[in-house]
Amino acid sequence: MSTPDQHLAVLTARSSADRLLHVEHVPARSARLGQWPDDLSPVVLSALLAAGIERPWSHQRAAIELASAGRHVVLATGTASGKSLGYLVPVLSAVVEGAATPGGRGATALYLAPTKALAADQLARVEAMAVPGVRAATYDGDTPPDERRWVRDHANVVLTNPDLLHHSLLPGHDRWSRFLRSLRYVVVDECHVYRGVFGSHVASVLRRLRRVAARYGASPTFVLASATVSEPAGHASRLVGMPVAAVTDDGSPRGAMTFALWEPSTEDGHRRSATTEAAEILARLVLDGVQAVAFARSRAGAEALATNARRRVEQDDPGRAEGVSAYRGGYLPQDRRAIERGLRDGTVRGLAATNALELGIDVSGLDAVVLAGWPGRRASLWQQAGRAGRSGEESLAVLVAADDPLDTYLVRHPEAVFGAPVEETVMDPLNPHVLAPHLAAAAAELPLSEADLPMFGPDARRLLDTLVTNGILRRRPSGWFWAREDRPTEHISLRGTSDVVAVVEARTGRVLGTVDEASSHSQVHTGAVHVHQGETWVVTELDLQARAAHVVRGDPGWSTHAQSVSRFDILATERTDRRARAQASFGTVRVTTQVTGFLRRLPSGEVLGTHPLDLPERALTTKAVWWTVPADVLDAAGVAEDRVPGALHAAEHAAIGMLPLVATSDRWDVGGVSTALHPDTAQPTIMVFDGYPGGAGFAERGFAAFETWVRATRDAVLGCTCQAGCPACVQSPKCGNGNEPLDKAGAVTVLELALAAAG
Repeated sequence: MSTPDQHLAVLTARSSADRLLHVEHVPARSARLGQWPDDLSPVVLSALLAAGIERPWSHQRAAIELASAGRHVVLATGTASGKSLGYLVPVLSAVVEGAATPGGRGATALYLAPTKALAADQLARVEAMAVPGVRAATYDGDTPPDERRWVRDHANVVLTNPDLLHHSLLPGHDRWSRFLRSLRYVVVDECHVYRGVFGSHVASVLRRLRRVAARYGASPTFVLASATVSEPAGHASRLVGMPVAAVTDDGSPRGAMTFALWEPSTEDGHRRSATTEAAEILARLVLDGVQAVAFARSRAGAEALATNARRRVEQDDPGRAEGVSAYRGGYLPQDRRAIERGLRDGTVRGLAATNALELGIDVSGLDAVVLAGWPGRRASLWQQAGRAGRSGEESLAVLVAADDPLDTYLVRHPEAVFGAPVEETVMDPLNPHVLAPHLAAAAAELPLSEADLPMFGPDARRLLDTLVTNGILRRRPSGWFWAREDRPTEHISLRGTSDVVAVVEARTGRVLGTVDEASSHSQVHTGAVHVHQGETWVVTELDLQARAAHVVRGDPGWSTHAQSVSRFDILATERTDRRARAQASFGTVRVTTQVTGFLRRLPSGEVLGTHPLDLPERALTTKAVWWTVPADVLDAAGVAEDRVPGALHAAEHAAIGMLPLVATSDRWDVGGVSTALHPDTAQPTIMVFDGYPGGAGFAERGFAAFETWVRATRDAVLGCTCQAGCPACVQSPKCGNGNEPLDKAGAVTVLELALAAAG
């Protein structure tokens, strides 16, 4: 059988060898086994032995022991390390041996997954174990009403997601009283996904769950599972609001991995896209008999990658083209299951997937993984790469750099990939913009009392007073009560802003999907070309009052790019770092943005025209990191007054692109503004802000790691081989000013001045 190094040799032989920038060899790891607990339920032990699991790995045993003793625990080990067994064994044991309760039901357990597909996958795993007495069922938006009643009345293991817990189970907790009264365990799977604003929302939902469970006399043990993160105990504790013990010493075996860093070639002055390059690599691997998965950053990217790879395979060996497929969210469950079966039985040889395949779906025996662009976090990198080599054999992983400052930097600085720890997961459960509506939801579920306030943090009372003043809650001697006719959960979206704009087919009135209200001005303005699940639509009208964007199907042959103007006001400076020639600050700001028009652009990049729009300003109060460099310092360093706007603008773009190096953000999670003279600072200023009300923790991480962040940004811009600036260094795909003006050399100077340490 060919080795990963031989596969790499074939890839480089068929392309330019200078694309391969670095090869890292990750050594194999031997298994460390433990023993099943002496008091393990005999029927659960029988099921484990029947499944061929004779002994647990050491980390599984440690998690089982802690959970069985009633300790909240997070199991944070690598991909394919069998984390699910760490929570399934105590859960199933409690269910089959739980003492009878007044409702006649033994112990119950609630399993929460970030996706419906993962919950379905876990249900299949539980059913395959066939433990007598276990009645497991999924409960999500696809569950029919009759089945929902059966689940509430009879299931003792319910698998769902935070969204349904928030929208349905908690508001209707009286219908779940028998289940909640016996609730012994709450499993929070893939808990590293709950970060940023989404994580803050889920943290509030879990506190509401604890409070409602206590109403029925239950105090469940929380068992969390996570990919490797830097502080799993801290993240899990913030998520559930209680101390959580961490199990991080991975006892599972692991085959050796060869990890390659790859930079696409340049043709006709343009660098090939990561999608095109990854499709070529995937096709070559399939033709060489290697079973591989290629991860794309988006649904459209996965479809394009699969189509391109299939076409390349068909040119050389038509009989193998059917073995290349795509996998992403939005597919019907039966289609996803068929693809997963194909991966397991080997009929699917090449797969292009989004991170829908990253989250715990049981796929084993792959030979190679290709990553079309940096996935945003080291934790995701290892999750995706870990999809290969799960049978203990050697595996190959190839990271293909996208046209982006961070990607370019990372493939040229392998120590930043392989020599650095995984990121801290950023999440703020005390974000007032998130916490306040959840306090209202909690009051609607059960009136809030003084005794409840510590669970929600030190600002809970102040936020409750504001809710009372605004007529949302009513204060009574016994506590705080919901004071409106509607339901509070209608105004809270866990995965975005509270308000959404519907994308509606103009001809039929069918709702195709939604976009966040905050994004609607730039994404679905009148005249915008909008891509939804691979289909192209043109927006004929954005009706802000009705919160609807009316669209017609059709591809006009061009794309649209919104143009905007922004300004920011500094409301409060919370921290300051005085440096030799610059000053960095962190605090609260108000960012005001107005979309003023849009460009129509051909695939070649040619601009067909600019069109004005009449849209209102939008204001966002959030957290930001900013730094100032005096004008005379810039001038003395060679950045004359007329170059300052372009230098600041280019440095701002590059800094946004590099922020994920130190924070678990994506370019689209944050925004930036730069100005040659800001009225609040009276100096040239660059700001990077969280794109969510109240902040999401990203800017704060940037301030805390300012030196590392800015130094890497400087190195990325300086190391880029372009002359005047390109998407791999200072151009941004989301720039509201069409990437004008930009001064690459000036940006390097601005960043170097910010790095000068205080004297």
